[in-house]
Amino acid sequence: MSDAMRDAGVSKDAGASRVGRPGGRGGRGRDGDGRNGVPGDGRRGGLRRVTGTRRWVVVVFLLPALVLLGALVVYPIVFSVYRSLFDASGSGFVGLGNYGEMFSDEGIRTALRNNVVWVVVAPTVSTALGLVFAVLTERIRWGTAFKLVVFMPMAISMLAAGIIFRLVYDQAPERGVANAVWVSVHDTFSDPAPFPGAKPRPRSALRPSGGGGFTTESVVRAGARVDLPLVAVRQDDLRGARPAVAAARRPGVVSGSVWLDFTRGGGGRPGVIDGNEKALAGLRVEAVRGGAVVASATTAADGTFVLPAGAADGARLRLPGANFAAAYHGVEWLGPALVTPAIIGSYVWMWAGFAMVLIAAGLAGVPRELLEAARVDGAGEWQVFRRITVPLLAPVLVVVLVTLMINVLKIFDLVYIIAPGSSLRSANVLALQLFQSSFGTDVDEGLGSAIAVFLLLLVLPVMYVNLRRLRKEPRR
Repeated sequence: MSDAMRDAGVSKDAGASRVGRPGGRGGRGRDGDGRNGVPGDGRRGGLRRVTGTRRWVVVVFLLPALVLLGALVVYPIVFSVYRSLFDASGSGFVGLGNYGEMFSDEGIRTALRNNVVWVVVAPTVSTALGLVFAVLTERIRWGTAFKLVVFMPMAISMLAAGIIFRLVYDQAPERGVANAVWVSVHDTFSDPAPFPGAKPRPRSALRPSGGGGFTTESVVRAGARVDLPLVAVRQDDLRGARPAVAAARRPGVVSGSVWLDFTRGGGGRPGVIDGNEKALAGLRVEAVRGGAVVASATTAADGTFVLPAGAADGARLRLPGANFAAAYHGVEWLGPALVTPAIIGSYVWMWAGFAMVLIAAGLAGVPRELLEAARVDGAGEWQVFRRITVPLLAPVLVVVLVTLMINVLKIFDLVYIIAPGSSLRSANVLALQLFQSSFGTDVDEGLGSAIAVFLLLLVLPVMYVNLRRLRKEPRR
Protein backbone atom coordinates (compact mmCIF):
# COMPACT_ATOMS: atom_id res chain seq x y z
CA MET A 1 0.00 0.00 0.00
CA SER A 2 1.44 3.33 -1.00
CA ASP A 3 2.10 6.14 1.40
CA ALA A 4 -0.66 8.20 -0.25
CA MET A 5 -3.19 5.42 0.28
CA ARG A 6 -2.11 4.96 3.90
CA ASP A 7 -2.41 8.69 4.43
CA ALA A 8 -5.90 8.67 2.88
CA GLY A 9 -7.00 5.77 5.08
CA VAL A 10 -5.76 7.45 8.20
CA SER A 11 -7.55 10.61 7.28
CA LYS A 12 -10.75 8.64 6.60
CA ASP A 13 -10.58 6.89 9.98
CA ALA A 14 -9.90 10.11 11.74
CA GLY A 15 -12.85 11.80 10.01
CA ALA A 16 -15.13 8.91 10.92
CA SER A 17 -13.92 9.12 14.49
CA ARG A 18 -14.67 12.79 14.63
CA VAL A 19 -18.11 12.34 13.09
CA GLY A 20 -19.11 9.53 15.44
CA ARG A 21 -17.78 11.10 18.63
CA PRO A 22 -20.73 12.20 20.83
CA GLY A 23 -20.77 15.91 21.33
CA GLY A 24 -17.95 16.49 18.90
CA ARG A 25 -17.92 19.38 16.51
CA GLY A 26 -20.16 18.71 13.57
CA GLY A 27 -21.53 15.67 15.41
CA ARG A 28 -25.08 14.75 16.40
CA GLY A 29 -26.62 14.85 19.88
CA ARG A 30 -29.62 13.39 21.63
CA ASP A 31 -31.36 16.74 22.15
CA GLY A 32 -30.22 19.98 20.71
CA ASP A 33 -26.57 19.40 21.72
CA GLY A 34 -25.62 16.67 19.27
CA ARG A 35 -27.58 13.64 20.56
CA ASN A 36 -30.05 11.34 18.74
CA GLY A 37 -29.14 12.54 15.29
CA VAL A 38 -30.10 16.20 15.80
CA PRO A 39 -27.41 18.71 14.74
CA GLY A 40 -25.85 20.31 17.78
CA ASP A 41 -24.09 23.57 18.31
CA GLY A 42 -21.17 22.06 20.21
CA ARG A 43 -22.44 23.08 23.64
CA ARG A 44 -23.22 20.25 26.06
CA GLY A 45 -26.64 20.68 27.72
CA GLY A 46 -27.91 23.15 25.14
CA LEU A 47 -31.73 23.71 25.16
CA ARG A 48 -32.35 24.03 21.46
CA ARG A 49 -34.70 21.83 19.44
CA VAL A 50 -34.75 21.16 15.70
CA THR A 51 -36.19 24.61 15.05
CA GLY A 52 -33.57 26.26 17.21
CA THR A 53 -36.20 27.60 19.65
CA ARG A 54 -35.33 27.48 23.32
CA ARG A 55 -37.74 25.59 25.55
CA TRP A 56 -38.42 28.49 27.85
CA VAL A 57 -39.56 30.56 24.84
CA VAL A 58 -41.99 27.78 23.91
CA VAL A 59 -43.31 27.66 27.46
CA VAL A 60 -43.79 31.44 27.55
CA PHE A 61 -45.84 31.37 24.37
CA LEU A 62 -47.92 28.34 25.38
CA LEU A 63 -48.59 29.44 28.94
CA PRO A 64 -51.48 31.86 28.17
CA ALA A 65 -53.21 29.20 26.09
CA LEU A 66 -52.69 26.59 28.81
CA VAL A 67 -54.08 28.96 31.45
CA LEU A 68 -57.18 29.66 29.34
CA LEU A 69 -57.59 25.96 28.61
CA GLY A 70 -57.45 25.15 32.29
CA ALA A 71 -59.79 27.98 33.29
CA LEU A 72 -62.39 27.45 30.55
CA VAL A 73 -62.24 23.67 30.04
CA VAL A 74 -60.45 21.69 32.73
CA TYR A 75 -61.78 23.55 35.78
CA PRO A 76 -65.46 23.48 34.65
CA ILE A 77 -65.21 19.74 33.95
CA VAL A 78 -63.65 18.99 37.33
CA PHE A 79 -66.12 21.22 39.16
CA SER A 80 -69.10 19.67 37.30
CA VAL A 81 -67.99 16.19 38.34
CA TYR A 82 -67.59 17.40 41.95
CA ARG A 83 -70.92 19.28 41.96
CA SER A 84 -72.80 16.28 40.55
CA LEU A 85 -72.10 14.41 43.78
CA PHE A 86 -74.09 16.91 45.92
CA ASP A 87 -77.77 17.79 46.25
CA ALA A 88 -79.59 20.84 44.91
CA SER A 89 -78.38 23.08 47.72
CA GLY A 90 -74.79 21.90 47.34
CA SER A 91 -74.41 21.09 51.04
CA GLY A 92 -75.51 17.46 51.17
CA PHE A 93 -73.36 14.72 49.67
CA VAL A 94 -75.51 12.29 47.67
CA GLY A 95 -72.84 10.36 45.79
CA LEU A 96 -74.29 8.88 42.61
CA GLY A 97 -77.85 9.76 43.62
CA ASN A 98 -78.16 12.43 40.95
CA TYR A 99 -77.17 9.94 38.29
CA GLY A 100 -79.82 7.51 39.54
CA GLU A 101 -82.44 10.27 39.49
CA MET A 102 -81.36 11.20 35.99
CA PHE A 103 -82.25 7.77 34.63
CA SER A 104 -85.46 7.47 36.66
CA ASP A 105 -86.92 10.80 35.50
CA GLU A 106 -89.36 10.38 32.60
CA GLY A 107 -88.47 13.74 31.05
CA ILE A 108 -84.76 12.91 30.97
CA ARG A 109 -85.47 9.47 29.51
CA THR A 110 -87.46 11.19 26.76
CA ALA A 111 -84.50 13.49 26.15
CA LEU A 112 -82.18 10.49 25.93
CA ARG A 113 -84.44 8.75 23.40
CA ASN A 114 -84.64 11.91 21.32
CA ASN A 115 -80.85 12.23 21.41
CA VAL A 116 -80.56 8.72 20.00
CA VAL A 117 -82.91 9.72 17.16
CA TRP A 118 -80.89 12.87 16.56
CA VAL A 119 -77.53 11.05 16.47
CA VAL A 120 -78.81 8.36 14.08
CA VAL A 121 -80.93 10.45 11.71
CA ALA A 122 -79.55 14.00 11.48
CA PRO A 123 -75.86 13.25 10.66
CA THR A 124 -76.80 10.42 8.30
CA VAL A 125 -79.31 12.48 6.30
CA SER A 126 -77.04 15.54 6.21
CA THR A 127 -74.05 13.51 5.03
CA ALA A 128 -76.10 11.64 2.43
CA LEU A 129 -77.53 14.87 1.01
CA GLY A 130 -74.09 16.47 1.05
CA LEU A 131 -72.70 13.52 -0.90
CA VAL A 132 -75.49 13.67 -3.48
CA PHE A 133 -75.15 17.43 -3.89
CA ALA A 134 -71.36 17.24 -4.20
CA VAL A 135 -71.49 14.53 -6.88
CA LEU A 136 -74.32 16.06 -8.90
CA THR A 137 -72.97 19.62 -8.90
CA GLU A 138 -69.85 18.36 -10.66
CA ARG A 139 -71.98 17.51 -13.68
CA ILE A 140 -73.84 20.80 -14.10
CA ARG A 141 -72.67 24.14 -15.40
CA TRP A 142 -74.11 26.20 -12.56
CA GLY A 143 -72.81 23.90 -9.82
CA THR A 144 -70.91 26.69 -8.04
CA ALA A 145 -74.05 28.81 -7.73
CA PHE A 146 -75.97 25.81 -6.40
CA LYS A 147 -73.27 25.14 -3.79
CA LEU A 148 -73.41 28.77 -2.71
CA VAL A 149 -77.18 28.60 -2.21
CA VAL A 150 -77.03 25.30 -0.29
CA PHE A 151 -74.16 26.51 1.91
CA MET A 152 -75.77 29.89 2.62
CA PRO A 153 -77.78 28.70 5.69
CA MET A 154 -74.45 28.12 7.47
CA ALA A 155 -73.98 31.89 7.46
CA ILE A 156 -76.91 32.46 9.82
CA SER A 157 -77.09 31.62 13.50
CA MET A 158 -79.07 28.83 15.11
CA LEU A 159 -81.29 31.50 16.68
CA ALA A 160 -82.19 32.97 13.30
CA ALA A 161 -82.75 29.51 11.81
CA GLY A 162 -85.04 28.61 14.70
CA ILE A 163 -87.14 31.74 14.20
CA ILE A 164 -87.38 31.07 10.46
CA PHE A 165 -88.57 27.50 10.91
CA ARG A 166 -90.95 28.42 13.71
CA LEU A 167 -92.73 30.47 11.06
CA VAL A 168 -92.31 27.80 8.36
CA TYR A 169 -94.04 25.21 10.57
CA ASP A 170 -96.85 27.54 11.72
CA GLN A 171 -100.20 25.72 11.79
CA ALA A 172 -102.07 28.48 9.95
CA PRO A 173 -101.62 28.07 6.17
CA GLU A 174 -101.69 31.84 5.66
CA ARG A 175 -98.51 32.14 7.77
CA GLY A 176 -96.77 28.77 7.65
CA VAL A 177 -95.08 27.97 4.33
CA ALA A 178 -95.06 24.20 4.94
CA ASN A 179 -98.80 24.06 5.59
CA ALA A 180 -99.56 26.49 2.77
CA VAL A 181 -97.93 24.07 0.31
CA TRP A 182 -99.47 21.02 1.96
CA VAL A 183 -102.98 22.48 2.00
CA SER A 184 -102.68 23.54 -1.64
CA VAL A 185 -101.74 20.00 -2.68
CA HIS A 186 -104.51 18.49 -0.52
CA ASP A 187 -107.20 20.83 -1.82
CA THR A 188 -106.13 20.11 -5.39
CA PHE A 189 -107.06 16.44 -5.07
CA SER A 190 -109.83 16.64 -2.43
CA ASP A 191 -113.10 18.56 -2.62
CA PRO A 192 -113.68 20.78 0.43
CA ALA A 193 -116.80 20.30 2.54
CA PRO A 194 -119.63 22.59 1.37
CA PHE A 195 -120.59 23.79 4.87
CA PRO A 196 -117.84 23.05 7.41
CA GLY A 197 -118.96 23.35 11.02
CA ALA A 198 -122.71 23.36 10.32
CA LYS A 199 -125.00 21.33 12.60
CA PRO A 200 -128.72 20.57 13.03
CA ARG A 201 -130.99 23.03 14.76
CA PRO A 202 -131.73 21.97 18.36
CA ARG A 203 -134.88 19.85 18.77
CA SER A 204 -134.92 18.94 15.09
CA ALA A 205 -135.35 15.42 13.67
CA LEU A 206 -131.59 14.93 13.17
CA ARG A 207 -129.30 13.29 15.72
CA PRO A 208 -125.50 12.72 15.66
CA SER A 209 -124.68 9.34 14.12
CA GLY A 210 -120.87 9.17 14.24
CA GLY A 211 -118.22 10.34 11.82
CA GLY A 212 -119.52 13.88 12.00
CA GLY A 213 -122.81 12.97 10.28
CA PHE A 214 -126.44 13.32 11.37
CA THR A 215 -129.34 10.86 10.89
CA THR A 216 -133.10 11.18 11.36
CA GLU A 217 -134.59 9.50 14.42
CA SER A 218 -137.42 7.77 12.57
CA VAL A 219 -137.75 6.07 9.22
CA VAL A 220 -139.42 7.83 6.28
CA ARG A 221 -142.15 6.61 3.95
CA ALA A 222 -142.81 7.16 0.29
CA GLY A 223 -144.70 10.38 -0.35
CA ALA A 224 -143.32 12.05 2.80
CA ARG A 225 -141.64 15.43 2.92
CA VAL A 226 -138.67 15.77 5.33
CA ASP A 227 -137.35 19.20 6.33
CA LEU A 228 -133.74 19.28 7.61
CA PRO A 229 -132.97 22.70 9.19
CA LEU A 230 -129.30 23.53 9.97
CA VAL A 231 -127.56 26.30 11.87
CA ALA A 232 -123.97 27.46 12.50
CA VAL A 233 -123.28 28.04 8.81
CA ARG A 234 -120.55 30.56 8.07
CA GLN A 235 -121.55 33.67 6.14
CA ASP A 236 -118.69 33.12 3.67
CA ASP A 237 -120.27 29.79 2.69
CA LEU A 238 -123.58 31.50 1.86
CA ARG A 239 -122.31 33.81 -0.87
CA GLY A 240 -124.61 33.53 -3.85
CA ALA A 241 -127.08 31.28 -1.97
CA ARG A 242 -130.68 31.46 -3.14
CA PRO A 243 -133.71 31.69 -0.83
CA ALA A 244 -134.84 28.31 0.43
CA VAL A 245 -137.97 26.71 -1.01
CA ALA A 246 -140.25 24.18 0.70
CA ALA A 247 -140.24 20.94 -1.29
CA ALA A 248 -143.57 19.70 -2.63
CA ARG A 249 -144.90 16.30 -1.64
CA ARG A 250 -144.66 13.71 -4.40
CA PRO A 251 -146.36 10.32 -4.45
CA GLY A 252 -143.99 7.34 -4.24
CA VAL A 253 -140.84 9.38 -3.46
CA VAL A 254 -139.26 11.07 -0.47
CA SER A 255 -138.60 14.80 -0.89
CA GLY A 256 -137.41 17.54 1.42
CA SER A 257 -135.42 20.74 1.93
CA VAL A 258 -132.17 21.66 3.68
CA TRP A 259 -131.68 25.29 4.64
CA LEU A 260 -130.19 27.67 7.15
CA ASP A 261 -132.93 28.04 9.75
CA PHE A 262 -131.89 31.50 10.83
CA THR A 263 -133.39 34.91 10.10
CA ARG A 264 -131.09 37.89 10.37
CA GLY A 265 -132.38 40.44 12.82
CA GLY A 266 -134.43 37.85 14.71
CA GLY A 267 -137.94 36.53 14.23
CA GLY A 268 -139.02 33.54 12.21
CA ARG A 269 -140.29 30.16 13.36
CA PRO A 270 -137.99 27.26 14.19
CA GLY A 271 -138.15 24.39 11.72
CA VAL A 272 -140.12 26.41 9.15
CA ILE A 273 -138.76 28.16 6.06
CA ASP A 274 -139.41 31.85 6.74
CA GLY A 275 -139.00 34.81 4.45
CA ASN A 276 -135.49 35.05 3.02
CA GLU A 277 -133.79 32.17 4.80
CA LYS A 278 -131.02 30.74 2.62
CA ALA A 279 -130.95 27.37 0.88
CA LEU A 280 -127.97 25.06 1.42
CA ALA A 281 -127.09 23.73 -2.02
CA GLY A 282 -124.68 20.89 -2.78
CA LEU A 283 -125.31 18.84 0.37
CA ARG A 284 -125.36 15.07 0.01
CA VAL A 285 -128.45 13.34 1.46
CA GLU A 286 -128.38 9.55 1.91
CA ALA A 287 -131.09 6.98 2.60
CA VAL A 288 -129.73 4.32 4.96
CA ARG A 289 -131.36 0.98 5.61
CA GLY A 290 -129.69 -1.71 7.73
CA GLY A 291 -126.45 0.28 7.84
CA ALA A 292 -126.16 0.40 4.04
CA VAL A 293 -126.82 3.39 1.76
CA VAL A 294 -129.72 2.47 -0.55
CA ALA A 295 -130.19 5.86 -2.24
CA SER A 296 -128.63 9.31 -2.30
CA ALA A 297 -129.26 12.77 -3.71
CA THR A 298 -127.70 16.22 -3.73
CA THR A 299 -129.60 19.35 -2.74
CA ALA A 300 -130.43 21.73 -5.57
CA ALA A 301 -129.79 25.47 -5.63
CA ASP A 302 -133.07 26.07 -3.76
CA GLY A 303 -132.17 23.48 -1.09
CA THR A 304 -134.62 20.79 -2.21
CA PHE A 305 -133.83 17.12 -2.83
CA VAL A 306 -135.71 14.07 -4.13
CA LEU A 307 -134.76 10.46 -3.44
CA PRO A 308 -135.57 7.75 -6.07
CA ALA A 309 -139.02 6.20 -6.01
CA GLY A 310 -139.33 3.35 -3.52
CA ALA A 311 -135.62 3.29 -2.58
CA ALA A 312 -136.00 5.43 0.52
CA ASP A 313 -139.17 3.82 1.75
CA GLY A 314 -138.57 2.53 5.27
CA ALA A 315 -135.06 4.05 5.48
CA ARG A 316 -133.57 6.80 7.61
CA LEU A 317 -132.14 9.95 6.03
CA ARG A 318 -128.54 10.86 6.80
CA LEU A 319 -126.42 13.92 6.16
CA PRO A 320 -122.88 12.39 6.07
CA GLY A 321 -119.96 13.98 7.90
CA ALA A 322 -118.28 14.92 4.62
CA ASN A 323 -120.80 17.76 4.35
CA PHE A 324 -119.56 19.37 7.56
CA ALA A 325 -115.88 18.42 7.85
CA ALA A 326 -113.76 21.28 9.09
CA ALA A 327 -111.58 23.01 6.55
CA TYR A 328 -108.22 21.28 6.10
CA HIS A 329 -105.50 23.28 7.85
CA GLY A 330 -102.57 21.03 7.08
CA VAL A 331 -100.29 19.01 9.31
CA GLU A 332 -99.56 19.83 12.93
CA TRP A 333 -95.80 19.88 12.36
CA LEU A 334 -94.99 21.07 15.87
CA GLY A 335 -97.37 18.70 17.65
CA PRO A 336 -96.00 16.05 20.02
CA ALA A 337 -95.86 13.40 17.29
CA LEU A 338 -93.89 15.31 14.62
CA VAL A 339 -91.97 17.99 16.50
CA THR A 340 -88.65 16.10 16.64
CA PRO A 341 -88.61 15.14 12.91
CA ALA A 342 -89.60 18.72 12.05
CA ILE A 343 -86.70 20.18 14.04
CA ILE A 344 -84.30 17.63 12.53
CA GLY A 345 -85.46 18.86 9.12
CA SER A 346 -84.40 22.41 10.01
CA TYR A 347 -81.01 21.10 11.18
CA VAL A 348 -80.48 19.24 7.90
CA TRP A 349 -81.35 22.45 6.03
CA MET A 350 -78.50 24.20 7.82
CA TRP A 351 -75.80 21.51 7.83
CA ALA A 352 -76.25 19.71 4.50
CA GLY A 353 -74.28 22.56 2.91
CA PHE A 354 -71.43 22.04 5.38
CA ALA A 355 -71.28 18.34 4.49
CA MET A 356 -71.47 19.15 0.77
CA VAL A 357 -68.48 21.51 0.87
CA LEU A 358 -66.23 19.06 2.74
CA ILE A 359 -67.21 16.14 0.52
CA ALA A 360 -66.74 18.24 -2.62
CA ALA A 361 -63.21 19.07 -1.44
CA GLY A 362 -62.50 15.35 -1.03
CA LEU A 363 -64.10 14.61 -4.39
CA ALA A 364 -61.70 17.02 -6.08
CA GLY A 365 -58.84 14.72 -5.07
CA VAL A 366 -60.38 11.57 -6.57
CA PRO A 367 -58.34 10.43 -9.63
CA ARG A 368 -60.48 11.01 -12.69
CA GLU A 369 -58.60 8.24 -14.52
CA LEU A 370 -60.28 5.63 -12.32
CA LEU A 371 -63.74 6.99 -13.06
CA GLU A 372 -63.13 7.20 -16.79
CA ALA A 373 -61.60 3.72 -16.87
CA ALA A 374 -64.66 2.29 -15.15
CA ARG A 375 -66.96 3.99 -17.65
CA VAL A 376 -64.89 2.70 -20.55
CA ASP A 377 -65.18 -0.81 -19.11
CA GLY A 378 -68.96 -0.49 -19.28
CA ALA A 379 -69.84 0.50 -15.72
CA GLY A 380 -72.97 2.60 -15.32
CA GLU A 381 -73.07 5.85 -13.36
CA TRP A 382 -74.68 4.14 -10.37
CA GLN A 383 -71.96 1.47 -10.36
CA VAL A 384 -69.22 4.10 -10.62
CA PHE A 385 -70.78 6.00 -7.74
CA ARG A 386 -71.28 2.95 -5.51
CA ARG A 387 -68.11 0.99 -6.32
CA ILE A 388 -65.53 3.77 -6.84
CA THR A 389 -66.65 7.22 -5.71
CA VAL A 390 -68.06 6.26 -2.31
CA PRO A 391 -65.15 3.94 -1.29
CA LEU A 392 -62.60 6.59 -2.24
CA LEU A 393 -64.52 9.21 -0.27
CA ALA A 394 -64.94 6.95 2.77
CA PRO A 395 -62.35 8.80 4.94
CA VAL A 396 -64.01 12.15 4.23
CA LEU A 397 -67.49 10.74 4.83
CA VAL A 398 -66.42 9.34 8.20
CA VAL A 399 -64.95 12.69 9.28
CA VAL A 400 -68.11 14.55 8.25
CA LEU A 401 -70.38 11.98 9.91
CA VAL A 402 -68.45 11.98 13.19
CA THR A 403 -68.24 15.78 13.27
CA LEU A 404 -72.00 16.08 12.85
CA MET A 405 -72.59 13.43 15.53
CA ILE A 406 -70.60 15.50 18.02
CA ASN A 407 -72.55 18.56 16.94
CA VAL A 408 -76.01 17.02 17.39
CA LEU A 409 -75.16 15.68 20.83
CA LYS A 410 -74.92 19.33 21.92
CA ILE A 411 -78.00 20.57 20.03
CA PHE A 412 -79.98 23.05 22.09
CA ASP A 413 -80.84 26.24 20.20
CA LEU A 414 -83.15 24.85 17.54
CA VAL A 415 -85.15 22.72 19.97
CA TYR A 416 -85.59 25.55 22.47
CA ILE A 417 -86.74 28.06 19.83
CA ILE A 418 -88.82 25.95 17.42
CA ALA A 419 -90.73 23.65 19.80
CA PRO A 420 -93.81 25.37 21.30
CA GLY A 421 -94.49 25.09 25.02
CA SER A 422 -97.06 22.37 24.52
CA SER A 423 -94.56 20.14 22.67
CA LEU A 424 -91.33 21.12 24.40
CA ARG A 425 -91.37 18.06 26.64
CA SER A 426 -91.84 15.76 23.63
CA ALA A 427 -88.93 17.44 21.80
CA ASN A 428 -86.63 17.47 24.82
CA VAL A 429 -82.93 16.66 24.38
CA LEU A 430 -80.11 16.31 26.92
CA ALA A 431 -78.60 19.74 26.32
CA LEU A 432 -82.00 21.39 26.78
CA GLN A 433 -82.67 19.33 29.90
CA LEU A 434 -79.28 20.43 31.22
CA PHE A 435 -80.31 24.06 30.78
CA GLN A 436 -83.71 23.53 32.38
CA SER A 437 -82.30 21.62 35.37
CA SER A 438 -79.56 24.16 35.99
CA PHE A 439 -81.35 27.44 35.24
CA GLY A 440 -85.07 26.63 34.88
CA THR A 441 -87.92 27.03 37.33
CA ASP A 442 -86.93 23.99 39.46
CA VAL A 443 -83.21 24.67 39.78
CA ASP A 444 -81.15 21.61 40.74
CA GLU A 445 -77.50 22.23 39.95
CA GLY A 446 -76.54 18.79 41.20
CA LEU A 447 -78.81 17.09 38.67
CA GLY A 448 -77.76 19.55 35.96
CA SER A 449 -74.09 18.78 36.63
CA ALA A 450 -74.81 15.04 36.44
CA ILE A 451 -76.46 15.54 33.02
CA ALA A 452 -73.44 17.60 31.90
CA VAL A 453 -71.02 14.85 32.94
CA PHE A 454 -73.15 12.20 31.23
CA LEU A 455 -73.27 14.29 28.05
CA LEU A 456 -69.47 14.62 28.18
CA LEU A 457 -69.12 10.85 28.48
CA LEU A 458 -71.32 10.45 25.40
CA VAL A 459 -69.19 12.87 23.39
CA LEU A 460 -65.79 11.43 24.38
CA PRO A 461 -65.96 8.16 22.37
CA VAL A 462 -67.00 10.04 19.24
CA MET A 463 -64.19 12.56 19.74
CA TYR A 464 -61.72 9.71 20.24
CA VAL A 465 -62.72 8.13 16.93
CA ASN A 466 -62.34 11.48 15.18
CA LEU A 467 -58.90 12.13 16.70
CA ARG A 468 -57.67 8.69 15.69
CA ARG A 469 -58.84 9.35 12.17
CA LEU A 470 -57.06 12.71 12.07
CA ARG A 471 -53.81 11.20 13.36
CA LYS A 472 -53.84 8.56 10.64
CA GLU A 473 -54.35 11.06 7.84
CA PRO A 474 -50.69 12.27 7.58
CA ARG A 475 -49.54 8.66 7.23
CA ARG A 476 -51.53 8.12 4.03
